[in-house]
Amino acid sequence: MLYEVKGDILLSKAHAVAHGVAANDPMNQGLALSLHERYPSMHKDFHHWCHLNHPKPGEAWMWGGAGNVRIVNLLTQEGGHGHGSRPGKATTKAVNDSLRALAKMVAREGFTSLALPRLATGVGGLDWPDVKPLVEQRLGDLGIPVYIYTTYAAGEQAEEPGL
Repeated sequence: MLYEVKGDILLSKAHAVAHGVAANDPMNQGLALSLHERYPSMHKDFHHWCHLNHPKPGEAWMWGGAGNVRIVNLLTQEGGHGHGSRPGKATTKAVNDSLRALAKMVAREGFTSLALPRLATGVGGLDWPDVKPLVEQRLGDLGIPVYIYTTYAAGEQAEEPGL
């Protein structure tokens, strides 16, 4: 079941939080920056994984931290592979493919709930009306609560039905 909520995704009680990034993303803007600051080892591990695997847009990588924290990095943008290069804009194909990978991960890992922002609409540059149907199609039938943080409210705990 999909729920659109208002609040701060960093305060989510969901089993996993997913967000969009690019391969080798510096994570210096938006939600990625907040996650980078909160979980610096996630950022380091992500770059190590990118260096070893050379991921393409449409893939997903999960990081697990202390306290059963689960962050899923969805590669919604083309990565910048050279020093100082910048991530490209997101594409609906990459979002769709990464959501497909996320749905498989949810089943494989046994997530009981999931939170995500309006994926790829900030730094990624896509419009929510183009992304929302992809989220509904790929995550709407997972059989777990999926909280879509459509409105950001700093420091505010969202009402997450079922948790």
